[in-house]
Amino acid sequence: MKFFLVAGEPSGDALGAELMAGLKQLAPGVEFHGVGGPLMQAEGLDSLFPMQELSVMGLAEVLPKYPHLRRRMIETADAAIALQPDALITIDSPDFCLRVARRVKSGSAIRTVHYVAPTVWAWRAGRARKMARVIDQVLALFPFEPPYLEAEGARCDFVGHPVAAQPQASTAEVNELRRRLHLPETARFVLALPGSRKSEVERLAPVFGDALTRVVARHPGLHIVVPTLDAVAETLQAEASNWPDNLHILTPSGLPPDKAQSMKRAAFAGAEAALAASGTVSLELAAASVPMVIGYDLNWLSLKILRRMVLIDTVTLVNIVTGTRTVPEYLGADCTANNLSDALLEILDNEETRRAQIEAANDCMAQLGRGGAAPGLRAAQAVLDGLGAGAQQA
Repeated sequence: MKFFLVAGEPSGDALGAELMAGLKQLAPGVEFHGVGGPLMQAEGLDSLFPMQELSVMGLAEVLPKYPHLRRRMIETADAAIALQPDALITIDSPDFCLRVARRVKSGSAIRTVHYVAPTVWAWRAGRARKMARVIDQVLALFPFEPPYLEAEGARCDFVGHPVAAQPQASTAEVNELRRRLHLPETARFVLALPGSRKSEVERLAPVFGDALTRVVARHPGLHIVVPTLDAVAETLQAEASNWPDNLHILTPSGLPPDKAQSMKRAAFAGAEAALAASGTVSLELAAASVPMVIGYDLNWLSLKILRRMVLIDTVTLVNIVTGTRTVPEYLGADCTANNLSDALLEILDNEETRRAQIEAANDCMAQLGRGGAAPGLRAAQAVLDGLGAGAQQA
């Protein structure tokens, strides 16, 4: 049995590696071909070309590289057609991956599987119909996604979200972090997470700083811990120059990947609460049972366009998964220091509010698969089941 896999970003590389590990467990002797990063290569993939060539975001960045990306798309699709695998499995990166799938479908009868469903429940619902034309099976991270894809004729299997299976920090790891930051054992700290992109940090850091200044004025001994990435560390240092004094910025610079992850997990595990930008980080916080406040802002035009397109009244994934509005969020003009600080103080000062958020977080993780089989193994089983169904139909 052989599979052709395509991933274009680090997050897809991680999903692909776990899927490959699951396939090796369920189908010994399986072969892997395609495009992937270091994690997928460690599982046995000989990448057709470096995955980093596909990790391009933003219209301004994509346009100059479009001819090269198109050549890589054709090369990838044609390699899959020549190999005639049991299935083509594309992972996230829909702009590139679905073009590969379309070309493969037009030139062969190869079964196509896409890992990570499009967020048609949030915006651009028509994407489900377009995807179903070239994708036979979708592997979904969220339990409410299958009906959207199945309504358009594609098989869709919920396989669980990887965040629900991630390990959580031990007490020893939290204590090690405290020693690293010179924090007394009894010192309380909150997390500040103003985004992973430079534009997000530049837009959110000033209002986050003002909000945290208000919070520290009420809780003078409170420390602020900011886990961040090397790519935005310099921007964050500059933007946070007026933040409260008890500030600790954590960067992975100079640390091995496992040590950097351990440090981040420890920061999440030891935090009293978090002030965070909208995004997947809300699920990471929920996995660590950290009560949170979400704030996000865009430029005026982007916000107007987005509000016309969105189909839901919350952007926070914990709220969406649980069907509640337990996590407070402040978007656009509502993303003010007053609103953010008031909500954060409510978490710090009101045990009932904290408990409600922790209960919602636990419910969220249970719905995303915590306690069950690993998502990679569930994804592998779904792929193999799909092949069996396809063979019977044929």
